[in-house]
Amino acid sequence: MSTFVITVPGTFLTDIDEATRAALERGLASRHTEVSEGEGLDLLTLDDGGRFSVRLEVRAADRYEAELEASRLVTTALEEAGINGPDAPLGPPAVTGIDSDL
Repeated sequence: MSTFVITVPGTFLTDIDEATRAALERGLASRHTEVSEGEGLDLLTLDDGGRFSVRLEVRAADRYEAELEASRLVTTALEEAGINGPDAPLGPPAVTGIDSDL
């Protein structure tokens, strides 16, 4: 098993307020730990035009499983923060770091 840092991009098609952003960050905080924090990566980055990137850690056997799990975690966190899927479509996840036990 390895720890992967995965970046999941997306776009907010509606405006989100600070309370919603904070709820999203709280929902993902447990997935932003040693590897990603040690690299100085922000958990959530918002750009102009509603574009965002979430960087989180996932423990998985391989890159494919890590990317699937990251997308699932971001989708769940968005829903729990009150953001519907069509209001924040996600792009393809990408591995941006690996910490292997091998």
